[in-house]
Amino acid sequence: MNPYEVLGVSENATDEQVKNAYKELVKKYHPDRYQDNPLADLAEDKLAEVNEAYDTIMRMRSGGSGAYGGGYNNGGGYNGGYGGGFNPADYQQVRRFIDAGNFSAAEDILAQTGDRSAEWYFLNGVIASRKGWYDDAVSNLQAACNMEPANFEYRQHLNSLTRRNQQYQNNAMNQGYGRNNDDLCCQALQCYICADCCCDCI
Repeated sequence: MNPYEVLGVSENATDEQVKNAYKELVKKYHPDRYQDNPLADLAEDKLAEVNEAYDTIMRMRSGGSGAYGGGYNNGGGYNGGYGGGFNPADYQQVRRFIDAGNFSAAEDILAQTGDRSAEWYFLNGVIASRKGWYDDAVSNLQAACNMEPANFEYRQHLNSLTRRNQQYQNNAMNQGYGRNNDDLCCQALQCYICADCCCDCI
């Protein structure tokens, strides 16, 4: 099957368009959305198909050979030097790029890594978190935790993220961000009237 058709993009799509289409499909078929659902097995198969299609496209665009015939002729393939077999040291490089704030370079390595391990999801979750993409971050971190429930680092990051989000929501409520603007206008008017009365008395 044509991997581009699986992702729903044309063969002339840019790397960014391919990546975005892949991310949307991963969210659509993510196991967390199908817990206790009779379609869970079907979604799992579809997700595996999406991952395989994405990996095939990334291999073709990095100069490697994929299951689908034909080379990448869009003129803008990946040049990160990480095409080919997976090397565990790549993950260490991703962590260094994340620490340095070079998220683009970290994402390039992950995009070309065929390994969809818990560490892969974890690192994608950390990048999404640093970028402020809360839903993507939680989705990836949750996937990592599901794959390795005993991993303290994965669980700690997920808990920290959800705790920060809860605190942000509570602070927003307490500081009146959700209050009616009419109430604020009334309070301002009352203060103005009181100040005006005081000035007249003086």
